[in-house]
Amino acid sequence: MSIDEFSGIVYICGAGPGDPKLLTLRALDLIKQSEVILYDRLVGDEIIDLFPNDAEKIYVGRNVGDPTTHQDKTNQFMLKYAKMGRKVLRLKGGDPFIFGRGGEEAEILKENNIPFEIIPGITSGIGAAIYSGIPLTHRKYGSTVAFVTGHEDPDKKTPEVRWEKLLQAVDTVVIYMGTEKLNIIIEKINTGNNNAKTPVAIIQNGTLKNQKIIKGTLEDIVEIARKSKVKPPAIVIIGNIVKLNETINWFGDHK
Repeated sequence: MSIDEFSGIVYICGAGPGDPKLLTLRALDLIKQSEVILYDRLVGDEIIDLFPNDAEKIYVGRNVGDPTTHQDKTNQFMLKYAKMGRKVLRLKGGDPFIFGRGGEEAEILKENNIPFEIIPGITSGIGAAIYSGIPLTHRKYGSTVAFVTGHEDPDKKTPEVRWEKLLQAVDTVVIYMGTEKLNIIIEKINTGNNNAKTPVAIIQNGTLKNQKIIKGTLEDIVEIARKSKVKPPAIVIIGNIVKLNETINWFGDHK
Protein backbone atom coordinates (compact mmCIF):
# COMPACT_ATOMS: atom_id res chain seq x y z
CA MET A 1 0.00 0.00 0.00
CA SER A 2 1.51 3.35 -0.99
CA ILE A 3 1.36 6.65 0.87
CA ASP A 4 -0.75 8.10 -1.93
CA GLU A 5 -3.64 5.82 -0.95
CA PHE A 6 -4.06 7.81 2.27
CA SER A 7 -5.45 11.32 2.47
CA GLY A 8 -5.04 11.28 6.25
CA ILE A 9 -1.92 12.29 8.18
CA VAL A 10 -0.69 12.19 11.78
CA TYR A 11 1.17 15.08 13.38
CA ILE A 12 3.27 14.03 16.38
CA CYS A 13 3.65 17.33 18.16
CA GLY A 14 5.16 18.66 21.38
CA ALA A 15 2.95 21.01 23.40
CA GLY A 16 5.79 22.33 25.54
CA PRO A 17 6.14 22.26 29.34
CA GLY A 18 2.76 23.74 30.25
CA ASP A 19 2.64 27.50 29.77
CA PRO A 20 0.53 27.94 26.59
CA LYS A 21 2.73 30.89 25.57
CA LEU A 22 5.50 28.35 24.99
CA LEU A 23 3.61 26.53 22.22
CA THR A 24 5.39 26.77 18.88
CA LEU A 25 3.63 28.58 16.05
CA ARG A 26 3.41 25.26 14.20
CA ALA A 27 1.77 23.55 17.21
CA LEU A 28 -0.81 26.31 17.51
CA ASP A 29 -1.50 26.15 13.78
CA LEU A 30 -2.10 22.39 13.97
CA ILE A 31 -4.37 22.72 17.00
CA LYS A 32 -6.58 25.03 14.96
CA GLN A 33 -6.58 22.82 11.84
CA SER A 34 -6.68 19.21 13.06
CA GLU A 35 -9.85 17.17 12.91
CA VAL A 36 -8.87 14.71 15.64
CA ILE A 37 -6.71 15.57 18.69
CA LEU A 38 -5.21 12.80 20.81
CA TYR A 39 -3.80 14.50 23.88
CA ASP A 40 -1.74 13.52 26.91
CA ARG A 41 -2.15 13.96 30.66
CA LEU A 42 0.48 16.71 30.67
CA VAL A 43 -1.39 18.89 28.18
CA GLY A 44 -2.94 21.47 30.53
CA ASP A 45 -6.39 23.04 30.58
CA GLU A 46 -5.19 26.34 29.11
CA ILE A 47 -3.98 24.51 26.01
CA ILE A 48 -7.05 22.25 25.87
CA ASP A 49 -9.18 25.44 25.84
CA LEU A 50 -7.55 26.27 22.49
CA PHE A 51 -8.94 23.11 20.85
CA PRO A 52 -11.61 23.89 18.21
CA ASN A 53 -15.17 22.99 19.18
CA ASP A 54 -15.63 20.88 16.05
CA ALA A 55 -12.46 18.80 16.59
CA GLU A 56 -12.84 15.28 17.96
CA LYS A 57 -10.93 15.34 21.26
CA ILE A 58 -9.69 12.05 22.72
CA TYR A 59 -7.79 11.85 26.00
CA VAL A 60 -5.03 9.25 25.87
CA GLY A 61 -3.14 10.25 29.00
CA ARG A 62 -1.26 7.66 31.00
CA ASN A 63 -0.22 7.98 34.63
CA VAL A 64 3.00 6.52 36.03
CA GLY A 65 2.29 2.91 36.92
CA ASP A 66 -0.51 2.41 34.40
CA PRO A 67 -0.19 -0.69 32.18
CA THR A 68 2.13 -0.21 29.21
CA THR A 69 -0.58 -1.74 27.01
CA HIS A 70 -2.24 1.69 27.23
CA GLN A 71 0.09 2.77 24.42
CA ASP A 72 -1.48 0.17 22.15
CA LYS A 73 -4.82 2.04 22.30
CA THR A 74 -3.12 5.28 21.33
CA ASN A 75 -1.48 3.56 18.38
CA GLN A 76 -4.83 2.12 17.30
CA PHE A 77 -6.48 5.55 17.42
CA MET A 78 -3.74 7.06 15.24
CA LEU A 79 -4.06 4.30 12.65
CA LYS A 80 -7.85 4.27 12.71
CA TYR A 81 -8.38 7.97 12.10
CA ALA A 82 -5.53 8.36 9.62
CA LYS A 83 -6.97 5.52 7.54
CA MET A 84 -10.30 7.36 7.60
CA GLY A 85 -8.53 10.26 5.88
CA ARG A 86 -8.51 12.54 8.92
CA LYS A 87 -5.89 15.07 10.03
CA VAL A 88 -4.78 13.67 13.40
CA LEU A 89 -2.86 15.69 15.96
CA ARG A 90 -1.01 13.55 18.50
CA LEU A 91 -0.33 16.27 21.08
CA LYS A 92 2.22 15.44 23.76
CA GLY A 93 3.46 17.37 26.79
CA GLY A 94 7.01 18.65 26.40
CA ASP A 95 8.89 17.31 23.40
CA PRO A 96 7.73 14.14 21.62
CA PHE A 97 11.21 12.61 21.45
CA ILE A 98 12.37 13.31 25.04
CA PHE A 99 10.83 10.51 27.12
CA GLY A 100 7.62 10.99 25.14
CA ARG A 101 7.34 7.79 23.08
CA GLY A 102 7.19 9.86 19.92
CA GLY A 103 9.82 7.67 18.31
CA GLU A 104 7.79 4.52 18.99
CA GLU A 105 4.67 6.11 17.53
CA ALA A 106 6.53 7.25 14.43
CA GLU A 107 7.76 3.68 13.93
CA ILE A 108 4.19 2.37 14.06
CA LEU A 109 3.05 4.91 11.48
CA LYS A 110 5.99 4.10 9.22
CA GLU A 111 5.26 0.37 9.45
CA ASN A 112 1.68 1.06 8.36
CA ASN A 113 2.77 3.43 5.58
CA ILE A 114 0.87 6.37 7.05
CA PRO A 115 2.29 9.85 6.40
CA PHE A 116 3.36 11.81 9.45
CA GLU A 117 5.13 14.97 10.55
CA ILE A 118 7.04 15.49 13.80
CA ILE A 119 7.05 18.88 15.52
CA PRO A 120 9.45 19.51 18.41
CA GLY A 121 8.40 21.19 21.64
CA ILE A 122 10.23 22.68 24.62
CA THR A 123 10.95 19.71 26.86
CA SER A 124 9.78 20.04 30.47
CA GLY A 125 13.30 19.67 31.88
CA ILE A 126 14.45 22.79 30.06
CA GLY A 127 11.22 24.70 30.66
CA ALA A 128 11.16 23.98 34.41
CA ALA A 129 14.85 24.83 34.77
CA ILE A 130 14.50 28.18 33.00
CA TYR A 131 11.34 29.16 34.88
CA SER A 132 13.12 28.43 38.17
CA GLY A 133 16.23 30.39 37.25
CA ILE A 134 18.55 27.38 36.91
CA PRO A 135 20.72 27.53 33.76
CA LEU A 136 21.52 23.93 32.91
CA THR A 137 24.95 24.96 31.62
CA HIS A 138 27.13 27.80 32.84
CA ARG A 139 30.81 28.50 32.23
CA LYS A 140 31.57 28.66 35.95
CA TYR A 141 29.34 25.84 37.21
CA GLY A 142 28.80 23.21 34.57
CA SER A 143 29.58 22.28 30.97
CA THR A 144 27.83 18.91 30.91
CA VAL A 145 24.24 17.92 31.57
CA ALA A 146 22.37 14.59 31.45
CA PHE A 147 18.64 14.09 30.97
CA VAL A 148 17.49 10.91 32.69
CA THR A 149 14.17 9.15 33.26
CA GLY A 150 13.31 7.97 36.73
CA HIS A 151 10.80 5.54 35.28
CA GLU A 152 12.45 3.06 32.92
CA ASP A 153 10.56 0.52 30.84
CA PRO A 154 9.48 -2.22 33.30
CA ASP A 155 10.03 -4.82 30.55
CA LYS A 156 13.78 -4.18 30.55
CA LYS A 157 15.71 -7.10 32.02
CA THR A 158 18.19 -4.77 33.73
CA PRO A 159 17.94 -1.01 34.40
CA GLU A 160 20.26 1.08 32.22
CA VAL A 161 20.61 4.14 34.44
CA ARG A 162 23.71 3.84 36.59
CA TRP A 163 22.67 6.39 39.18
CA GLU A 164 25.79 6.05 41.31
CA LYS A 165 27.98 7.06 38.34
CA LEU A 166 26.00 10.00 36.93
CA LEU A 167 27.47 12.81 39.03
CA GLN A 168 30.95 11.48 38.33
CA ALA A 169 30.31 11.79 34.59
CA VAL A 170 28.39 15.08 34.28
CA ASP A 171 28.01 18.33 36.20
CA THR A 172 24.22 18.49 36.20
CA VAL A 173 21.54 15.79 36.20
CA VAL A 174 17.94 16.46 35.17
CA ILE A 175 15.50 13.71 36.16
CA TYR A 176 12.07 13.25 34.61
CA MET A 177 9.40 11.19 36.39
CA GLY A 178 11.63 10.83 39.41
CA THR A 179 9.47 11.85 42.36
CA GLU A 180 7.64 8.53 42.73
CA LYS A 181 10.94 6.73 43.35
CA LEU A 182 12.91 9.67 44.71
CA ASN A 183 14.11 7.87 47.84
CA ILE A 184 15.44 4.93 45.78
CA ILE A 185 17.10 7.20 43.21
CA ILE A 186 18.81 9.42 45.79
CA GLU A 187 19.94 6.38 47.77
CA LYS A 188 21.57 4.93 44.65
CA ILE A 189 23.22 8.25 43.80
CA ASN A 190 24.62 8.46 47.32
CA THR A 191 26.16 4.98 47.04
CA GLY A 192 28.53 6.49 44.47
CA ASN A 193 30.27 8.44 47.25
CA ASN A 194 29.02 11.69 45.77
CA ASN A 195 29.12 14.86 47.87
CA ALA A 196 26.10 14.73 50.21
CA LYS A 197 25.98 18.55 50.19
CA THR A 198 25.36 18.69 46.40
CA PRO A 199 22.33 20.96 45.83
CA VAL A 200 19.05 19.50 44.58
CA ALA A 201 15.94 21.31 43.31
CA ILE A 202 12.53 19.82 42.59
CA ILE A 203 10.32 21.95 40.33
CA GLN A 204 6.67 20.97 40.54
CA ASN A 205 4.26 22.20 37.83
CA GLY A 206 7.11 23.97 36.06
CA THR A 207 6.23 27.07 33.97
CA LEU A 208 2.69 27.19 35.37
CA LYS A 209 1.12 29.70 37.79
CA ASN A 210 1.21 27.07 40.54
CA GLN A 211 4.90 26.30 40.04
CA LYS A 212 6.58 25.27 43.27
CA ILE A 213 10.32 24.95 43.93
CA ILE A 214 11.63 22.67 46.68
CA LYS A 215 15.35 22.79 47.45
CA GLY A 216 17.73 20.72 49.52
CA THR A 217 20.81 18.57 49.13
CA LEU A 218 21.50 14.91 48.39
CA GLU A 219 21.58 14.50 52.15
CA ASP A 220 18.12 15.82 52.99
CA ILE A 221 16.03 16.27 49.81
CA VAL A 222 14.01 13.06 50.32
CA GLU A 223 12.77 14.20 53.72
CA ILE A 224 12.15 17.77 52.51
CA ALA A 225 10.17 16.44 49.52
CA ARG A 226 8.11 14.23 51.82
CA LYS A 227 7.26 17.11 54.14
CA SER A 228 6.45 19.33 51.14
CA LYS A 229 4.14 16.61 49.74
CA VAL A 230 5.73 16.77 46.32
CA LYS A 231 3.62 15.29 43.54
CA PRO A 232 4.15 14.81 39.81
CA PRO A 233 4.54 16.39 37.37
CA ALA A 234 7.90 17.47 38.69
CA ILE A 235 11.48 17.74 37.47
CA VAL A 236 14.47 17.02 39.72
CA ILE A 237 17.73 18.89 39.09
CA ILE A 238 20.97 17.91 40.83
CA GLY A 239 24.23 19.83 40.71
CA ASN A 240 26.04 22.93 41.96
CA ILE A 241 24.34 24.94 39.23
CA VAL A 242 21.12 24.77 41.31
CA LYS A 243 22.63 27.49 43.54
CA LEU A 244 21.99 30.04 40.78
CA ASN A 245 18.27 29.81 41.51
CA GLU A 246 18.87 32.23 44.40
CA THR A 247 20.15 34.87 41.96
CA ILE A 248 18.22 34.26 38.74
CA ASN A 249 14.80 33.14 39.98
CA TRP A 250 12.87 35.55 37.74
CA PHE A 251 9.53 33.72 37.66
CA GLY A 252 9.36 32.97 41.36
CA ASP A 253 7.81 30.21 43.45
CA HIS A 254 4.11 30.54 42.70
CA LYS A 255 2.73 28.57 45.62
